[in-house]
Amino acid sequence: MHMSHSLKMSALACALAVGCSTPALAHHGFGLFQLEINKEWSGTLTKMNLINPHSYMELDVTGADGKVLHMNCEMRAATLIKRSGWSTDMFKIGAHVEIKGHPHRDDPGACYIESFALNGSKEINRNDQFSTNTPVDTSKRPLHLADGQLNISGDWAVEQLVLTVPPSGGNGSMIPKSLRADFASGKLTPAQLQAMQPPRPTVAYTEKGQAAAKAFNNRSPEDNPWFACKPTSLIRDWTSDWPINQFKQSTTAQGEKVIDITYGLYNFKRQIHVGMDKHPAKLTPSYAGHSIGKWEGDTLVVDTVGFAAGVLSPPTRSSEELHLVERFSLDTQKMALKREYSATDPVYLTAPYASYDVMYLSDVPFEAQTCKEMTPEFQQKKP
Repeated sequence: MHMSHSLKMSALACALAVGCSTPALAHHGFGLFQLEINKEWSGTLTKMNLINPHSYMELDVTGADGKVLHMNCEMRAATLIKRSGWSTDMFKIGAHVEIKGHPHRDDPGACYIESFALNGSKEINRNDQFSTNTPVDTSKRPLHLADGQLNISGDWAVEQLVLTVPPSGGNGSMIPKSLRADFASGKLTPAQLQAMQPPRPTVAYTEKGQAAAKAFNNRSPEDNPWFACKPTSLIRDWTSDWPINQFKQSTTAQGEKVIDITYGLYNFKRQIHVGMDKHPAKLTPSYAGHSIGKWEGDTLVVDTVGFAAGVLSPPTRSSEELHLVERFSLDTQKMALKREYSATDPVYLTAPYASYDVMYLSDVPFEAQTCKEMTPEFQQKKP
């Protein structure tokens, strides 16, 4: 299946609309890959890197001159691929591989994979699904823990997107699993799908915030931590590139109730201190800041301060005065965990940066993923 540039951008727009509530680069690997140029390569598979933020297939290609070129070709993030049923077992080292995709503008040893075939097997598209995972059985899952807290422990993820072709044909769009049948039948249009998703936050800048956003280089690892395997913010990292995030509710040896959360994309952690009255007077600024939570009925309200200066969501920067309030609530019928958030930062913003997102119990278990940025233009410059 070969997507044209215009269709690819349409699919991207749809994926961005339905996949996350913050500005994201769900297919940020486009970069310097020349999508308008279709090209084919064949060679010997030497390694398969199932990693975040992009997986990379490595192969040796022999040119007409008899010289061997070692190539690195970009695929989707490990989290996405594994949720779709892919595994390293599919990729046997030494196999003959045929690739259809797009070349890199500056690096002849890099490519963007649209589809591939191993040892003459059926052609596989980068978005193909190999699993038909059934929804998580929650019939025996307690709604509350023994201490009365709402049970939000577990592995949570935004709904998986599946390549779906509408009645009008074409190459399709990335559609949430639960809506794919309605989209495939024509009951739902792309515009209707977008209207059903969480709105993107409105950004209202201060003069300093506007200047910082204008100067921000979105595709530089120096400005954008995403391309340096570093966390961005508790808001953006929550849903961007559809990770699986893990919640663990526990009581420490000192008797304190805490909720530990691991953000699945780059395995970054935060801890919520449940029942703590106030933040410590002195905090060392950090990516995750300091979070205290309280239950208002079955809604967990989390207040976080103590952030290090950084990036809220490209190109919006954040200062040490960033203040984040989140409200977690659970639809026990759908097992949908909703997070409403509102971030204020008087240095860069004149109004709250606010929206919501929704996650579901993941049908694929949480697994720590390796992060290694292999896209040529995002390599860190050596000092």
